[in-house]
Amino acid sequence: MSIKKEINLKLEISRHSMAHVLAKAIMSLYPDTKLTIGPAVDDGFYYDLDLNHVIVPEDFVAIEKTMSAIINKSEAFKRNELSRNDALKLFEDNPYKMELISDLPENEVISVYYLGDDFVDLCRGPHVENTSKLQNMGFKVNRISGAYWRGSEKNKMLQRIYVYAFASKKELSDYVLMLEEAKKRDHRKLGKELGLFFISDYGPGMPTYMPNGMIIKNELVKYWREMHKLAGYEEIETPIALNKELWLTSGHWDHYKNNMYMFNVEGEEFAIKPMNCPGGMLYYKESIHSYKDLPLRVGELGKVHRHEASGTLHGLFRVRAFTQDDAHIFMLPAQVEQEVKGVLDLVDKMYDTFGLSYHLELSTMPENHIGDIKDWEFAENELKNALINIGKEFVINEGDGAFYGPKIDIHIKDAIGRTWQCGTIQLDMQMPKRFGLEYIDVDGSKKEPLMIHRVIYGSIDRFIGIIIENYAGAFPVWLSPVQAKVLSITERNATYANEIKAKLDEQGIRALSDNRSEKLGYKVREAQIKKVPYMIVVGDKEQDEHTISLRTRGQEGLINMSLDEFITKIKEQIQSRKD
Repeated sequence: MSIKKEINLKLEISRHSMAHVLAKAIMSLYPDTKLTIGPAVDDGFYYDLDLNHVIVPEDFVAIEKTMSAIINKSEAFKRNELSRNDALKLFEDNPYKMELISDLPENEVISVYYLGDDFVDLCRGPHVENTSKLQNMGFKVNRISGAYWRGSEKNKMLQRIYVYAFASKKELSDYVLMLEEAKKRDHRKLGKELGLFFISDYGPGMPTYMPNGMIIKNELVKYWREMHKLAGYEEIETPIALNKELWLTSGHWDHYKNNMYMFNVEGEEFAIKPMNCPGGMLYYKESIHSYKDLPLRVGELGKVHRHEASGTLHGLFRVRAFTQDDAHIFMLPAQVEQEVKGVLDLVDKMYDTFGLSYHLELSTMPENHIGDIKDWEFAENELKNALINIGKEFVINEGDGAFYGPKIDIHIKDAIGRTWQCGTIQLDMQMPKRFGLEYIDVDGSKKEPLMIHRVIYGSIDRFIGIIIENYAGAFPVWLSPVQAKVLSITERNATYANEIKAKLDEQGIRALSDNRSEKLGYKVREAQIKKVPYMIVVGDKEQDEHTISLRTRGQEGLINMSLDEFITKIKEQIQSRKD
């Protein structure tokens, strides 16, 4: 078992044990409660409860104190296995537990866990030995909400109580502070305030970019193209919809059909592409290739569509239509290591531009996979050895590979410590085989190339959401929709302000002028709210001296300089993509 999975399993067991502590505390405070289920989740756990008392935030302190008292008693968790009849008898006063027991398969072992001598709950386990193992955990009752039993509106509405739970009190404190900061940085809120994007009810999960948002997206694309040209990639564009036969060949029809949009044209079934890979296969297959042509690096900024459940949609983070910065590298077996290194070198350069650090996870063969296990073992060893030889640290993420091959997942860390899986490097031996891809080797024989799928932004749309929150909307100068705003102090200075804006426009600097008859303080505050990097203030003095007074975002005071000095300064920042 990988270290990561071992740590996660230990925390999950502790959280599930804490759920029993909560249940016992609730039964102590509200004896008429009927317990249902209480699973662990990403940041703690929840428990669904049926009770007459309506739990309100004012009750949270009493619940936490009762939980702490139970933990401090060092009460033991004890497992007991029961027959179906004995289990039904034990929970005869709880219709929810009886329903769960009745739904278990006939041969299922029915187990219960006692916490101390006076509390028992239906549970598969496992749990910690006793509550003393939970004393260092940080926990906090978070919120209460409604939840239908088993998610069905036909059933009774229960009270769901959520609790944060982490391995230490410091981790809990850090997490709560991170959530508070994340609220301020929410990309959906900032996206609206800064005029970047919106998602219409007419197209759920399908973002519409406003002019400011398009500037950011186009700058990201421009940067991507520059870096990929330097790294030896050729850019292509493949159709947005292709015949069903293609998706059968690629394996997506059997393994991904439920997430695809299909339509019929003249009796033929087509699918809108959920990923760009099969189109890349067609491009390779269109020409005859020699071993001398390899590696062949092909990139595509392709629009894809995936049917995500409406309940999972979340701003730009989970959408149904997005642009992937895909690339496919066709190569010889001996070239795997150098190509993995090349991708990671490109990742280093590009992520460093955004000030993002990252860690790597090697994801291995999933249960739902295609291809021969020997191919998988070869591919996993190739990626593992490449990472070791390159000198990159990584952890194993067992069973989380793509259905066609193992992958290196790249998890970036943002300004407030959250991690996001964006980039990935996937080694694929299946699609070249399925599509009959070939190259002519040095001896004249035909052989199958190996192939890497890779993305760096991942989804450009999701990456935009991430950097909105990473920068809290205060983008570096090269990405800022408005790079400078010229503020005239009086109406007398409007002509001079417009001349300055025109000169900035000539130099390719994105600028606006504000010549309204408002107080300067009001104009400055408005520019600050819009997070403009530079404010150029011009009044009678600046007009007479043909200078400007410069105010920089996040700084107090004005600096007097010539317009040419400012243009040199800002152009250097834009060209270097460094503030």
